[in-house]
Amino acid sequence: MTLKQKNNLIAEIITLLGKSIVADDESPKLQVCTAQNQPPEMLTVKECSQVVNGLSEHTVWQWVAQGLIHYIRTGQGKRGKILISKSALLKFIDSAA
Repeated sequence: MTLKQKNNLIAEIITLLGKSIVADDESPKLQVCTAQNQPPEMLTVKECSQVVNGLSEHTVWQWVAQGLIHYIRTGQGKRGKILISKSALLKFIDSAA
């Protein structure tokens, strides 16, 4: 992994964490992450479909392809694994409902 790729991955993680922080005046429907030292739980596409009843892997892939949900690709190129924050997934589903 090159230095540029590492910096891009770090920037994506920081962006994802920034989106999960809720301001004091907002009242979220979902609790994001309460412990400061606890990293966000990341799910594969298959795990996303298992966490939410009735959600198919195909739907998650479509959301990723359309850019509707934030994800991180690990590995190189198109063969890298897609990881989605569990809190981001639940927040997206809650906002779409």
